[in-house]
Amino acid sequence: MQIPASSHFWLTNAHIPVALLSPAISPQTRDGLALMDIEIRDGQIAQVRPAGTAISGVAVVDLRRGIVFPCFADLHTHLDKGHTWERAPNPTGHFDGALEALGQPEKRQWPFEDIYRRMEFGLKCSYAHGSSAVRTHLDSGGELADINFAAFAKLREEWRDRLHLQAVSLVSLDYWLTPEGEKLADLVVEYDGILGGVAFKNPDIDAQIERVFDLAHERGLNLDFHVDESPDPASDALYRIARTAQRHAFSGQIVCGHCCSLSLQDPEQVTATIEAVKHTAIGVVSLPLCNLYLQDRDQEASLNLSHIASSRALAHLDNQPTYTPRWRGVTLLHELKQSGIPVTVANDNCRDAFHAFGDHDMLEVFRESTRIAHFDTPYTDWCRTVTATPADLMGLPTVGRIGVGLPADLVLFSARYFSELLSRPQSDRMVLRNGKAIDTTLPRYEELDDLM
Repeated sequence: MQIPASSHFWLTNAHIPVALLSPAISPQTRDGLALMDIEIRDGQIAQVRPAGTAISGVAVVDLRRGIVFPCFADLHTHLDKGHTWERAPNPTGHFDGALEALGQPEKRQWPFEDIYRRMEFGLKCSYAHGSSAVRTHLDSGGELADINFAAFAKLREEWRDRLHLQAVSLVSLDYWLTPEGEKLADLVVEYDGILGGVAFKNPDIDAQIERVFDLAHERGLNLDFHVDESPDPASDALYRIARTAQRHAFSGQIVCGHCCSLSLQDPEQVTATIEAVKHTAIGVVSLPLCNLYLQDRDQEASLNLSHIASSRALAHLDNQPTYTPRWRGVTLLHELKQSGIPVTVANDNCRDAFHAFGDHDMLEVFRESTRIAHFDTPYTDWCRTVTATPADLMGLPTVGRIGVGLPADLVLFSARYFSELLSRPQSDRMVLRNGKAIDTTLPRYEELDDLM
């Protein structure tokens, strides 16, 4: 496949998911695809027409029914911690083991150059794989907040013509009850960021959530929480946040990530939580790859789950687990979506103590999420979980969809159907930005060797 050097050409015989077309049309396949021709002129999409209607006299690239996506939107990453596995591994694979490996953020001594280079490495991967928008959480305890946000601001300026970048403060919610929390909220305003934090189960959780909403309202900030990343059914921060949002009549956008314990709660509690969430501006982002890695490694915690405990009666520990994990930590995406709540999936951590793997590839996230959470038979509009829906939650109306007048930011695959798309890594994909093919060569890990 060769993209013309000219600013005006057609992509013909493109299989496009109708859920990603704006406006949508009727599908032609059981996968929800339609065969279309796309006119690209001066970096924008000029026309999207049924296949076979391309205007002659203009350069044509025949995609031979290859699938075309808009560029991806990655709603939840941790660029500042990324690519530290070689110097800070997590041998146990536990959540607590990750905290121990990386150390407390307020005591972490990571210089600016180190953070900047690893964050940039992650952005290079995201860009090459076809993302056009990335939101990262930044550890924000103590002096690390200034360093992380400064590194982010430098990268946001340097990458502003290639990626939409957003940053979220990351502290435990009790931090917002302190004078330092007030200063951090002002720093988030200074860097045009999003107010966020981790909602750990604790006796003061309601007061902590209330304070975060007050700070966000006073400063006109959106909110993004880590919630209920736990096998404890009593962990119910999602419900508490939804009720607080209702009470405040909060007008900003709220994103809640993980929400793992929802899948372990009794039906009455699930119904109450979903009912509360659907009356708010909350969107949910699940992180299947990272949660598969972290969850259900701790046998003692898992013994709280009776259906798991019985299967482990014969397991013996000699400092290493001898059992196979049962609970995999994915939230109730189907039930949330059916209730009209925006649901998405994202990368989360890449090659750090919270997740030893990952390459900032949203197609990998979609492929594995489809297998893990059954985004198939039928596929319907699940492709929006890595494109249009996260873009909407990020406030980016021109990202994650294909339509006339939108930027020609597209990912072209040789795969013709979802069964083909999701069976291989699609390493031969082509990425167009403003109608021009970009270099999709991934950065080499050796770039970071001196930091490890």
